[in-house]
Amino acid sequence: MLWSDPENKPPSFLRETQAMLRRSSVLLALAMVVLMLVVGAR
Repeated sequence: MLWSDPENKPPSFLRETQAMLRRSSVLLALAMVVLMLVVGAR
């Protein structure tokens, strides 16, 4: 890597988008678990 290469930092909107996707995937996984429990309880 050369000293003139730009730093490997993603822009702020990309970091925010990644964080939002991470949160939504956790919420989706929790919703699936709750759904399976509700369906299994019937």
